Amino acid sequence: MIELRSVEKVFGSVRAVDGISFDIKRGEVFGLLGKNGAGKTTTIKMLTLQLKPTAGEIFFEGRAILGNEIFIKSLLGLVPQHLNFDQDLTVEENLELHARLHHLPKIERRERIDELLKFVELEKVRKSFVRELSGGMKRRLLIVRALIHRPKILFLDEPTVALDPQVRHKIWELITDLKARGITILLTTHYIEEAEALCDRVAILNRGRLVALDTTANLCAGRSLEETFIALTK
Repeated sequence: MIELRSVEKVFGSVRAVDGISFDIKRGEVFGLLGKNGAGKTTTIKMLTLQLKPTAGEIFFEGRAILGNEIFIKSLLGLVPQHLNFDQDLTVEENLELHARLHHLPKIERRERIDELLKFVELEKVRKSFVRELSGGMKRRLLIVRALIHRPKILFLDEPTVALDPQVRHKIWELITDLKARGITILLTTHYIEEAEALCDRVAILNRGRLVALDTTANLCAGRSLEETFIALTK
């Protein structure tokens, strides 16, 4: 689904991403882990076409990014770490605006909004202003907004940050449901237990380099994923 070949990103004298190569398979939940400054955000920005690689190649469904930007953007849904709704619009109005930006016809917009609000159990707050929602509701709404145009690939950047454990597990259930629907998911998280619970495979970055890539079971090899992560990112 996604392939990176010797990808680099340099900012002046800083090599934020240093020749990383990996692939993400169709329908898997792929975890991207690393401490602050490891290169995760830069990698995500390159994969979501917000930054151009300094060197290397990135492919989506066999197509290089260069010259295929519109096609690739149509594949992607992005759930950012920070909430960026219009707080003075209702839940429904925020989704309506986003659906229009993706040029969904009126009837399809209404059907898609109804379907997704039901999927994440937010039907009862559709007329509420976003500022009135709880943190967990806002996180679920971010996911709804990212799914409005039926993307094949979903980027989740710290989707459960600052949520209490009960709400975090609700988001985990939602991610599992999305995988069951065939959506390819790339997840970044600082919660190691989250990656262990959700991801089919995990890539660990350290100082811009890829230091590990495997299933969580293989990476652990008799110890916890957290212990493995600490050992690889010293």
